[in-house]
Amino acid sequence: MKLVCTQSDLSTNLSLVSRAVPSRPTHPVLANVLLQADAQTNQVSLTAFDLSLGIRTSFNAEVLEGGAIALPAKLLVDITSRLQEGEVTLDDESALESETATGEGLIVTLTPKSGHYQVRAMSAEEFPELPIIENAAPIQLTTAALIEGLRGSLFATSGDETKQVLTGVHLTVKQDTLEFAATDGHRLAVVETTNERPLSDSNQLEVTVPARALRELQRMLAHNAASDEAIALYLDQGQVVFAWQNQRLTSRTLDGQYPAYRQLIPRQFERQLTIERKQLISTLERIAVLADQKNNIVKVSINSAAQEITLSCEAQDVGSGRESIPAQISGEDIEIAFNIKYLMEGLKELPSSEIQIHLNQALTPVIFTPLGGLKMTYLAMPVQLRN
Repeated sequence: MKLVCTQSDLSTNLSLVSRAVPSRPTHPVLANVLLQADAQTNQVSLTAFDLSLGIRTSFNAEVLEGGAIALPAKLLVDITSRLQEGEVTLDDESALESETATGEGLIVTLTPKSGHYQVRAMSAEEFPELPIIENAAPIQLTTAALIEGLRGSLFATSGDETKQVLTGVHLTVKQDTLEFAATDGHRLAVVETTNERPLSDSNQLEVTVPARALRELQRMLAHNAASDEAIALYLDQGQVVFAWQNQRLTSRTLDGQYPAYRQLIPRQFERQLTIERKQLISTLERIAVLADQKNNIVKVSINSAAQEITLSCEAQDVGSGRESIPAQISGEDIEIAFNIKYLMEGLKELPSSEIQIHLNQALTPVIFTPLGGLKMTYLAMPVQLRN
């Protein structure tokens, strides 16, 4: 195998796929990246797979001699990222009979503009195949719909691995819409995006995909996909595949029944506020300095007569802070408290300059929605104020 490519293509694609390389591989070959070079198409593909998450990316190169080989991921990323810009030649050759721990006797030579690096490699035959979903027609999604949905939901997934199904985003594919839902038990984010490539039949499909896989998908889409590009989604028992251009991400799905989250969202509200989102966020950021000293709790006092809300925090032995901001308010006055982290994270993802806040009582779910634009619902549970 022999190929010539640019340092930037090699380094960028290696850093993308290497995120699927396990930190503690169960088998030595999983610490590698599979490099496949095709002399007919002049395409080089890189694959990493930890037996749960798999990433494959491809790029153009001058392939003088085709072939495949498994290369040590971390070492290769560290070397290529530090090389000077310009062309790099990759060449594999059989090493002399060697009694090294690998026993493979494969050496790959990297020749940049100035320099010469050799790394031990493994046979491509040992590298596990990425899962392929056969006999399933793909669902066509647009990049824009996927990116919008992921941005508005991923932040609300649980980081607690014992909560299994809550560590993922629940995707519901309807005929012409795509719904993303994420909850960690304290808050819920639901985003509905229009899918410009409707399903051919009316069957709706549901799947829960691990947040880790979707964060990598988000990163890949931001890096190399046009907003109107079609993404093919393949679903099978226990497996999901996203494919576009020469890119591919595969992931195991999460088992278990996802909570019936629609039932958590109240239908009617006693109070409604319209408020400027960025002003609310910047005020919260100032109050957070004190909230962080205590218990991360911010108190929100709603004053209908003055048409303003007051945010306050009392951090015993440290100090206190309060700030008022104007709002359009309908409904009676009320005091309510939140974990400031949950409040800020949700507000930062609402994609509009003004937002609406709907609420009933001091301890019932509070709903935040953008005014116009994306159809997104963010639910945050208030916390009890202790006097």
